[in-house]
Amino acid sequence: MNLEILFMNGYGIYVWSSFIFTFVVCLYFYLKTKKTLKKLEKNFIKETETLSKIELENLKKQKVVREILVSHSKN
Repeated sequence: MNLEILFMNGYGIYVWSSFIFTFVVCLYFYLKTKKTLKKLEKNFIKETETLSKIELENLKKQKVVREILVSHSKN
């Protein structure tokens, strides 16, 4: 393999470090968002348990709610 591709005429350290930095930041935001979403889904499930049957049936008609309830029942 030609190492000049990695070194990029001396600029490789800047290019590769910025790629790594960007990847780490995106990974951090992804994991933080995923954790927050799971927490909000758990809170939502707790709130739906206190609803009456009629309110719950009306709520289940919404697409997002159906997806959350189905994904929760798989766990």
